Amino acid sequence: MNATKDVSFVVAPGGRLNGRLRVPGDKSISHRAIMLGALAEGVTEVSGFLQGEDSLATLAAFRRLGVPIVGPEAGQVRIEGVGLHGLQAPDSPLDLGNSGTSMRLLAGLLAGQTFPTTLIGDASLSRRPMRRVTEPLGRMGARILTTDQGTAPLRIEPVPQLRAIDYTLPVASAQIKSCLLLAGLYALGDTCVRETAPTRDHTERMLANFGYPVRRAGSRVCVSGGERLRGRAIAVPADISSAAFFLVGASIAPGSDLTLLEVGMNPTRTGVIQILRAMGAVIDVIAAREAGGEPVADLRVRGAPLHGIHIPEDQVPLAIDEFPALFVAAACAEGETLLSGAAELRVKESDRIQVMAEGLAILGIEVEPRPDGIRIRGGRLGSGVIDSHGDHRIAMAFAMAGLRATGAISIRDCANVDTSFPGFVDLAAGAGLKIGELRQK
Repeated sequence: MNATKDVSFVVAPGGRLNGRLRVPGDKSISHRAIMLGALAEGVTEVSGFLQGEDSLATLAAFRRLGVPIVGPEAGQVRIEGVGLHGLQAPDSPLDLGNSGTSMRLLAGLLAGQTFPTTLIGDASLSRRPMRRVTEPLGRMGARILTTDQGTAPLRIEPVPQLRAIDYTLPVASAQIKSCLLLAGLYALGDTCVRETAPTRDHTERMLANFGYPVRRAGSRVCVSGGERLRGRAIAVPADISSAAFFLVGASIAPGSDLTLLEVGMNPTRTGVIQILRAMGAVIDVIAAREAGGEPVADLRVRGAPLHGIHIPEDQVPLAIDEFPALFVAAACAEGETLLSGAAELRVKESDRIQVMAEGLAILGIEVEPRPDGIRIRGGRLGSGVIDSHGDHRIAMAFAMAGLRATGAISIRDCANVDTSFPGFVDLAAGAGLKIGELRQK
């Protein structure tokens, strides 16, 4: 497995990004296509599936749960759904690797099964907070054991019947919302989740696409237990979170002219575009259309002078995964960029506020990490050795920084890039980034 290898990126300074490319399929949608396809009645055909380690961990888990799955091959997956009550007990713990989405969503889905399951993950996932899902699931009657710190392994015990709840999210989190909605499929009554800020709504859209009744009113979404899902075809768009690195790279590199194809444009995910445009980026949306219940478009981005901004807090949930890339844009912008209201960044695959601050400081940027955000003053990027702390988004963000650096940037601990963006180095090099990869067994 790639995570057992010592992988480093080495990026030479300068260059620009040009051409037309398609980044891999959306990770969030790929996870959910496997999950709902498994619970559906009939066959689900998935195209554009992300063959990264996170989504492959979800696929492997459902095979272990007794679901016949063919593929993936060139992004094609065929799932023979077993229905809501057709999953089977695995013979050992389900290892979800580095995937927080897999663990949190599966916790909800498995809480209503008639058999016990244990969910485990790698060292990084085993440090991530899980009480945010286990506590509301407990209110639904679920029995889930964690460590004393509220982290994995998660031991899920069967219960006679889950109870529906009406729950207000304490933090903006699509993972918590989706976890509770999936548990609600097995609960008696109407399970409702209220949001204080909008988060990605892929679960709601895909449930409806599979024919499951979903009721939405303002910030509230509800499902009733005991309905049916029906297999169907799912086309997974290109992942906007992966496209974000190229949006930033082309924006900061003078002379760039890059078109990104078939990018998912879900309105709960487009904060990165709004923030970059506010900083002066030139991004054109071309051929907007809909595919499989999700909006899709091509994005053309050209190099442009950027300026610092105070990032609006209402954009934070809409760009939560894209901030490592946006911090690089801020480092290349004129003036100061200030982010607040983003404490969630401290409990991702790494403490993304602290790790990005340390890396930018190594490259000579004036930066001040804060409890819920960061202040970055744009400047001249130098060279140095960056530790990504095994965080795929940190590694790819600093790779793009090489486009404006005055010297080489080496980035350590990059194996986990394969969790979300297999083939990143080759695709980026083909577009014009001067990047190479070093691997040691």
